Amino acid sequence: MSASVFVAVGVLSSVSAAELNPSPPRSQADISFRNEMQHAIDRGLSWLQANQNSNGWWSTPDHPAVAALALMAFEGDPSTRSRRAEPAWFKRGYGYVLSCVQPDGGIHRSNLVTYNTSLSMMALLAANKPEYDTTIRRARQFLVSLQGDFGEKGKLDTPFDGGIGYGTHYDHSDMGNTLQALEALYHSRHLARDTGPEAGRDLNWAAAIRFLQNCQNLPGHNPQSWASDDPANKGGFIYYPGHSMAGGATNASTGRVALRSYGSISYGGLLSYIYANLSRNDPRVVAVFDWLRRNYTLEENPAMGAQGLYFYFHTMAKALSAYGVNELELADGRKVAWRKALGERLLNLQRKDGSWVNDNGRWWENDPVLVTSYAVLSMEILSRGM
Repeated sequence: MSASVFVAVGVLSSVSAAELNPSPPRSQADISFRNEMQHAIDRGLSWLQANQNSNGWWSTPDHPAVAALALMAFEGDPSTRSRRAEPAWFKRGYGYVLSCVQPDGGIHRSNLVTYNTSLSMMALLAANKPEYDTTIRRARQFLVSLQGDFGEKGKLDTPFDGGIGYGTHYDHSDMGNTLQALEALYHSRHLARDTGPEAGRDLNWAAAIRFLQNCQNLPGHNPQSWASDDPANKGGFIYYPGHSMAGGATNASTGRVALRSYGSISYGGLLSYIYANLSRNDPRVVAVFDWLRRNYTLEENPAMGAQGLYFYFHTMAKALSAYGVNELELADGRKVAWRKALGERLLNLQRKDGSWVNDNGRWWENDPVLVTSYAVLSMEILSRGM
C-alpha cells in the first residue's frame, strides 16, 4: 500500500493526509479551533490521569485493553511527545499492561483475549521502545494463531474462515475482533519482516480479505443469501456472516431476509480493507465508502442510534484519515469538512470535569475511562489532519 493511496493513521502515524497534500496557510479561525481542541484534549488527559488506579490500571484490573487505550491517548498528545522522563504513574500503566503478558504471548487476564492483546500491542507499539519488541512479536504470533479455519483444515470452506473471534468463546469470527487484530498486525508488520526464528509466520491476509467480504452487503463478492443490493444496505457491513447488530428485514413477497448495514462496523470494514492492502479503486472499497457517504451523520451510529456512538466516532476518524479524504462529498453532492464537524461534536459532548461518557451503556460505553480515551484519541487524529 503506497502512501499516495492510503495514509496509516492513529497514534503510530508519522505522516498525515494533510502533510501529503499541503493545505493553504491556516486562518486565525483554524488556529483558534485547534487551540480549543487541544484544550479539550488536555482536560480529557487530566481527567484520565486523575482516575488511574494506584496499581496502574484504569476502570478494571481484568482488561488491559482499557489501560492500553488510555496510554495511547497520552502517547498521541503532541504536548508530551518531547518529554524527557516518564512520570511514575505512566510507568505504572505500562507495567500493568506488561504484567498481563501470558506464556503463549497473549496479553490479557482471562477473556476477550483478541481485544485485549490487540490493543495492548498498540499501546506497546506507541511507546516506541525497542525493549518491547520481543513482547510485541510474541503477541503478534498469538494473534496470527487465532485466525479461523472452521471447516476442513486448510480450506476456505465456511464464511467464517480467515477472520478472528474472541479467542475464548463464541466459535466464530467477527468483524470487531478481526478489525482490532488486523490493526495491531498492520502496525507491527515491520517486526514480521525480521529474519530468524522470532519472525514467525504471518497472517493469511487473502483469507482475511475473504472473511471481510463475507461480512459485506455486496452481491457479486459475497455469495450469501442475506447480502443485499438494496441502496439502504449495499456496500455496508454487518457484524459476522448471518448476523447484524442492526437486525434485518424480511421481504414479504419472497421471504428473503436482508441484514442491515450499520455505521461503526462499516467504518471498521473500510479500515480493515485498508490494513489488508486493498486499493481504493477495489470495488469492495468503493462500495463501503459509497455506503458511508450515503449514511454520513454525527447524530448517531447509523442504524444503531446511541449504541456504540463513541466507538463510531473513533473508527470514523481513523478510517477517513486513512482513506485520505479531507472533505467528504456526500451522496447528494454536499461537501463536509468532516474533521471540524466531528471535532465540534466532541467539544460539545465533553463534560464539565473533562471526561466523556455515553448515556447508552451498550459495549461498555457507560465507562467514562473507555469513552474519554475514544474521544481524546479521536480529537488527536483530527488535530493532526487540520
